[in-house]
Amino acid sequence: MHKVDLSKYNIRSDLIIEDSSKDFIKDSYHENDIQVDYIRLEEENILKKKKGDYITISFQDITDSSNFTKVYDILVKELTKILKLTNIKDSDKCLIIGLGNNKSTPDSLGSETLKNITVTRHLYKLGDVSSKYRNISILEPNVFGSTGIESKDVILGVVREIKPDFIIAIDSLAASNIDRCQKTIQITNTGIHPGSGIGNNRGEISKETIHIPVIAIGIPTVVSSAVIVNDTLNYLMRKISYHKNNYAKDKLIHKNNLNYLKAKDNLSKEEKEELLGLVGSLSDDDRNELIYEVLNPIGYNLIVTTKEIDFIIDKLGKLLGEALNKSLNFM
Repeated sequence: MHKVDLSKYNIRSDLIIEDSSKDFIKDSYHENDIQVDYIRLEEENILKKKKGDYITISFQDITDSSNFTKVYDILVKELTKILKLTNIKDSDKCLIIGLGNNKSTPDSLGSETLKNITVTRHLYKLGDVSSKYRNISILEPNVFGSTGIESKDVILGVVREIKPDFIIAIDSLAASNIDRCQKTIQITNTGIHPGSGIGNNRGEISKETIHIPVIAIGIPTVVSSAVIVNDTLNYLMRKISYHKNNYAKDKLIHKNNLNYLKAKDNLSKEEKEELLGLVGSLSDDDRNELIYEVLNPIGYNLIVTTKEIDFIIDKLGKLLGEALNKSLNFM
């Protein structure tokens, strides 16, 4: 089959969990319907990711108080873990940076998070502060298209002036799987490339460029049209697989309650070809490449989010803000 050159299409994910196999996962656990995976990468790795620690928290919902609390508890625990892995001391001063564009809701996660952060640096300047609180300041550099200044350059200037000991950078990410959109938190001490998930690479924000440790927290809030098309085809084959294996049961179950999402795609190659023709015979990767090759040249590989994005971003910003307050301070 014709091999597609993907380098010009920026087919990628910001999430290491989507680029890696189980062989890279060093530790994992499942608690309260939440999956946590830990990956440690050494200097050279076939994933072409930076050396460091990566923690991925996967969940289904935070829109009600019960699920919010479950994710919050695990997030606090994993944030505390990454601080220890990065050798952050209790006395270290923290600068929290909200990356992204506050005028674009899917890209406003950083801005919304900052609204929920307890800022204390000004209190340290005024006098004694309770030992329960760390020295914390915040910064929202906005995007290059609005300010004409690279976020990295803004951060460098602020770091030189106020001299924090470490940075926590928060940004919206892009996913290559619709299941992970707004349902995954990635925490890493390797830094971040703002805008990389949509092919809009800006200056890297990392220890190598800023000269102090950088912990990045990201949540995917968008996917591309190509991802949606490919995932829809995968859902279709899983649904047909489910019906194939549960034909007798289906007659007794209302169609809206069929839980085909738990079914595996066990259709044969011949069955997939009968369903989708030549496209059905392709591997998942080849089919994904083909869809990108169709949509990208004509400008229809749109960046898409959910209709509830305003509500979700508000919840996610509150989740990250409250979890950072808890893990950074000593209450």
